Amino acid sequence: MENIVPNLNNKTHPSFESGSVWLVGAGPGDPGLLTIRAHYALQYAETVIYDALVSKSILELVRPGASLEYAGKRGGKKSSKQPDITRRLIEAAKSGKRVLRLKGGDPFMFGRGGEEALALAAAKIPFQLVPGVTASVGGLASTGIPLTHRTTGSAVTFLTGHSAGGTLPDDLNWEAISSGGPTLIFYMALAHLETITQKLLSNGVSEETPAALIENATLDNQQVVETSLKELVHTAKQANIKAPAILVIGDIIQLRSALDPNASVEDRFRAAQKLTSHWHQTAC
Repeated sequence: MENIVPNLNNKTHPSFESGSVWLVGAGPGDPGLLTIRAHYALQYAETVIYDALVSKSILELVRPGASLEYAGKRGGKKSSKQPDITRRLIEAAKSGKRVLRLKGGDPFMFGRGGEEALALAAAKIPFQLVPGVTASVGGLASTGIPLTHRTTGSAVTFLTGHSAGGTLPDDLNWEAISSGGPTLIFYMALAHLETITQKLLSNGVSEETPAALIENATLDNQQVVETSLKELVHTAKQANIKAPAILVIGDIIQLRSALDPNASVEDRFRAAQKLTSHWHQTAC
């Protein structure tokens, strides 16, 4: 079979210099969703400092002989402190190593990548930024939930359910959130799921609004539960949903019945007919 994959040699990428740090997004977990540049970095790094959300199958792609240093940060568990992680990045770079800071998802999507990059800049450490597929993109797509759709999803609001201190952020305008875009995406929301639900309901979001939780997005042990906002907390407990999980709220979830990659062709066909018929009747 003819090779139709372009030849992406080292000239395609910035040079991974000794004494520098690359902040790289590892995507939601499935190694097939790594970017080509992330894979390049895995092959050239000498020191890899990785998060708890980086899957084992991705770590297996690190070049032989490179040192692996765990710097996991998980709520409710013993975790590395952010200042210690930043200090280690600077130390490793100053020792002349090619340092790869490997972060789950995208470094700049609630991943503290901005904090680490600022610290590197302040320490005069050269660095490169490599975006990754964030969980709200890869995770939703893997379940058949699109982020947007012209009929029912013209805007998306991204939020974190976990502040630096571990509490629900206190600077969120729940009235604006509840009356704003039709789709809400929460990262790290499980610890405060009941409060989030109450805030939305008390600010006018219908209790029948569709909600979904995606645990271990894109991995073999991925679990998806669909429910209503009213039943969200109960359903999460019943299904024993654990972190990491993405929370989705909005009518966009209804498209999953027609787009679920694991559904049969016939089931998707029937669901698509039902959805398009409903939208046609609503438009008329």
